[in-house]
Amino acid sequence: MIEAPYLLFLGDAPDPLAAKVAQGIRDWRPDFAKAQFRLAGCKADMGLPDMTMAEAVAAGIKTIVIGVANRGGMIAPDWIAALREGLEAGMDIASGLHNLLTDEGELVAAAQVNGRTLHDVRIPTVAYPIANGKRRTGKRVLAVGTDCSVGKMYTAIALEREMLARGMKATFRATGQTGILITGGGVPLDAVIADFMAGAVEYLTPDNDADHWDIIEGQGSLFHPSYSGVTMALIHGGQPDALILAHEPSRTHMRGLPHQSLPTLEQLRETALVLAKVVNPDCVVTGVSVNTASMTESEALEYLAALEIKTGLACVDPYRQGAGRLVDGLMDV
Repeated sequence: MIEAPYLLFLGDAPDPLAAKVAQGIRDWRPDFAKAQFRLAGCKADMGLPDMTMAEAVAAGIKTIVIGVANRGGMIAPDWIAALREGLEAGMDIASGLHNLLTDEGELVAAAQVNGRTLHDVRIPTVAYPIANGKRRTGKRVLAVGTDCSVGKMYTAIALEREMLARGMKATFRATGQTGILITGGGVPLDAVIADFMAGAVEYLTPDNDADHWDIIEGQGSLFHPSYSGVTMALIHGGQPDALILAHEPSRTHMRGLPHQSLPTLEQLRETALVLAKVVNPDCVVTGVSVNTASMTESEALEYLAALEIKTGLACVDPYRQGAGRLVDGLMDV
């Protein structure tokens, strides 16, 4: 059990998007996010009070959550001293990075001496099966993106919130570190051995009531050379009845790859739907989720209206506007 409230550790994040774990917790579990800790040069800000480790403990904070999702998921050497100070002050640490807290000898020793706990949420805890592709009861929706970090998780959580508000049966299925830290459970999919990834998604989304929706947290992008594998596993293991396209229009290239251009929404739609129909011939694309955080309100509305005409689909920013029209698009599935 990871104890709340949290001190969100932003480290030396080079830009706000690098702190997407912290941002997700701040936006969806604001009751957990009490303060932030930043090192010199940090360019992310959650709008929370900046606290030292001692101040955080005095404020009743229980756990430092590493809110940075850097390329490769590594604990930077420059973070160790501050994290050790947090353990010595009396807090636990939780991380979803690939580089495990329990592999850092200095942190392990400090935790033992001070009676603290290191939580690595990106460790699979189940012996997942190999996928079999058999049809399952219930309904499933998955957001697929033109790039990584464009709002697929936000889309899924917003869908769940709207569905539950309507009295529908719906469950957000977390597949990444941020989703797991927000909900307390799920599958750390990109830490699962490749042959078992699709099976892990089948395990996460089993047979269910005919009118129940599993809302699967999307990951990566089919068009991102670094992270396409996890997206493919979600599509085939998730066996979605519906796909929602996710896009961030200010991007000029793939995240972390300046030489790699983004696909168009049309290319994403055509590619993802063909792959989804391998396991569910009835799969359809029902809407477009657009992250308009870089736009003013008027710019966002103008862009969404034009995109809707172009795609023939409901195009909304579910965080800014709510997911109502995206849920409407699922009603005939």
